[in-house]
Amino acid sequence: MDQVYVIRHKVLVEKLSVRRVAREFSVSRNTVRRYVEGAQPIARAPAARSSPVKQRLWPRVEQILIDAPKWTGGKQRLTAARLHQLLVDEGQAIGERTVREMVAEWKRRRQEVFVPLVYHPGDLAEVDFFEVLADVGGERRKAWMFVMRLMYSGRDFAWIYPRQDQVAFLDGHVRAFEHFGFVPHRLAYDNLKAAVARHLVGSERELSLRFLALTTHYLFEASFARPHTGHDKGGVEARGKGIRWQHLVPIPSGADLRAISTALLQRIDSQTETKRGSDGRTIAERFVDEGARMLPLPPMPFRAASFHHVEPSRRSLVQVAGAAYSVWSEWVKLPVKAFVGVDEVEIIGPDGRRVVHPRQPFGGRSVDYRHYLPELAKKPQAVRQVADELIRDLGAPYDALWRQLVDERGPKQAARTFAHVLKSVVELGESITAERVRWALASGEPVLLALRPSDPAPPSVSVDALPSALREIEVATGCAADYDLLLGGAQ
Repeated sequence: MDQVYVIRHKVLVEKLSVRRVAREFSVSRNTVRRYVEGAQPIARAPAARSSPVKQRLWPRVEQILIDAPKWTGGKQRLTAARLHQLLVDEGQAIGERTVREMVAEWKRRRQEVFVPLVYHPGDLAEVDFFEVLADVGGERRKAWMFVMRLMYSGRDFAWIYPRQDQVAFLDGHVRAFEHFGFVPHRLAYDNLKAAVARHLVGSERELSLRFLALTTHYLFEASFARPHTGHDKGGVEARGKGIRWQHLVPIPSGADLRAISTALLQRIDSQTETKRGSDGRTIAERFVDEGARMLPLPPMPFRAASFHHVEPSRRSLVQVAGAAYSVWSEWVKLPVKAFVGVDEVEIIGPDGRRVVHPRQPFGGRSVDYRHYLPELAKKPQAVRQVADELIRDLGAPYDALWRQLVDERGPKQAARTFAHVLKSVVELGESITAERVRWALASGEPVLLALRPSDPAPPSVSVDALPSALREIEVATGCAADYDLLLGGAQ
């Protein structure tokens, strides 16, 4: 285009002859005349050059590239340079540059072409987990962020969990649906184990039992990406990275992951009124259309906790989800039910009582020594051994009583006395025993006397139960002065 401009300038402005300009630029006079008349230069595509070597070796190169995944793996991949060496070792006369061109052409032919998709209101949401970092209680931890993105409106839900397991996966759905107030008709996933039990033919999947229960409860359709592809749900993939960069830098901190997640969700929701899409509408405006077409929430939310039938050991501990939890000693060797949630583990015994523990990491243990009171009441040495943990679980006023007993009698005798106190807790109940212990501490009364059972009240007989001849007889109650008179008369 620069040459066209110069030629036209020289002829039309500088008034040079066509012959002179053609000779100066080494072009024909007809070409100069066309440029002067306003014609543009014609771009001629280079003629395709034949390559006998490529045509001859293409079947062999293609076969090697197709078979390569069988004898390569991970980062030990077949490169164009190594392929050239393999061909040379076979006696083929070919240059390395030619091999590189053939490999590039092979990849081009196999490259996937993406289809521009259209999202309808309430139709599709995409779900995924992302690894993140968070400062919890002053300690930096690795955590996993659950993200659900509504593809039409672009509204997001995010919540951070301490682990990436099926319970967190199900809990994320329950929280997201409650947050949106509706349920999308269809959700797209990777082929994660929390949802897929087995791959069937094509796009069909056998769902895991708990995930199947979730889909049945909320009545949405689960669809899955093709194996080993990361772009079938590119919307949530890109948004998860965006949330990490926009809302989790600097690394968030808080007392626990619940507080961090709540603050994160508030920041995400704050953008719904200001962030606009390609159509100029805000996320909140588009979500109004989406909410009108989504499924309603069921009356009761789905319980995301996993269910287990377990049996307490002789130590009154149950093993569930890789951790140990104490239960009432009366439940030993009896079947109990355990519900493992994201933050808590609830255990229900055969008598209907419930025990709740904070969920522990794999290999952890949570023991409440109040569950062992009947046994500790018979084992003073065990009381002494677990005194700190027992006092922690019992709380006031038993902590003050224990310190007083240790100061007055020493730990050995204190454990013996405290075992009697625990026996009273078992027999009288924790509230009555605590009230008597407080009275003993305030009055200075020995605690064992304060816990002594009260004398039974004398039996009373109603008047109607007496014979009619005895109903009118009144017997005066004796007093100490009467005995003085009797003794005086005896002298």
